[in-house]
Amino acid sequence: MKKSDISNKSQTDWERLDAMKDEDINLSDCSEVTPEMFASGVVRRGLKFNPKSF
Repeated sequence: MKKSDISNKSQTDWERLDAMKDEDINLSDCSEVTPEMFASGVVRRGLKFNPKSF
């Protein structure tokens, strides 16, 4: 792939997203996050992925 094939310009319509209200967001296909899911979560910042830790 050539470097010219990649664009740094975002294709996100930020104006449309900024105008959206919370009620406009469809979350019907997202599962609910439970407190247990948060408790078992692992935050990793700046670390390389280590598949042996799973």
